[in-house]
Amino acid sequence: MMVETAACRRTVLMLAVAGGTVVVAAAAAASCVRVVPAGHAGVVSLFGCIEDAPRRPGLQLKNPLAQLTLYTLKTCMIDFKCAVPSNEGLNVELHVSLQFHIQPEKVGELYSTVGDPEAVVKNIIAPQVHAAVRAATSAREAKALYTAEREAIRADITRTLSASLEPRGIVVEDVPLRAVTLPVRLQESIERKLQMEQESERMDWVLKKEMQEAERKAIEARGIADFQKIVTKGIDERLLKWKGIEATVDLAKSDNAKVVVIGSSKDGMPLILGGDHR
Repeated sequence: MMVETAACRRTVLMLAVAGGTVVVAAAAAASCVRVVPAGHAGVVSLFGCIEDAPRRPGLQLKNPLAQLTLYTLKTCMIDFKCAVPSNEGLNVELHVSLQFHIQPEKVGELYSTVGDPEAVVKNIIAPQVHAAVRAATSAREAKALYTAEREAIRADITRTLSASLEPRGIVVEDVPLRAVTLPVRLQESIERKLQMEQESERMDWVLKKEMQEAERKAIEARGIADFQKIVTKGIDERLLKWKGIEATVDLAKSDNAKVVVIGSSKDGMPLILGGDHR
């Protein structure tokens, strides 16, 4: 009976060892295989040594002791809130977003010089965004953030970030300006100033229009005067008499009952007698 018990124990122990071996082997095999998702690149490091070529999307084999760090190559967007000064020394709060992607051939360099993706955002991207926003706003007055100059500010920030981040393998796509927060009194003052400027521009337009209308009327009056001078010079007593004779002839030809007496009235025009209409 004791022999059978010992044999059972040995069998259970052998099965446990075999099962443990299978589990360890499966774990070791699993640690040798990793999948790099689509739109990502992987960096393999082993005891401080980094592979030169990044791992592309797909099934990848590696040393079970090596570490695989993934970087997304897709377009990412990160929001930032920057408290920066204006040209007048006033503090404004600017909300911006950064759209960017990472070049796959630069992921190894980023890993060795900066660290994982979170370290890239914290130690490289965020400080550069704040510096670029500060440089763009400190050269302008606060009211520029409320006018069409916002597009120039966005372009300056984009250009500055591209110059500083692209050599590190971070490609800047766009830097949208989302919101601007100013002190209430300053905001009201800027809005009043802009309103006054718009009213002044409107009055300039009205005055210009009135001047153009006055000039048009003056030209029209000169034209009428010139016309009257020309007509006056062309009209004399003989022309008026001739026009009277023509009118008399036209009346004589009409169907109305009349008597036309040809002779001279005191003004030299024919006399018309009668006037009964049929």
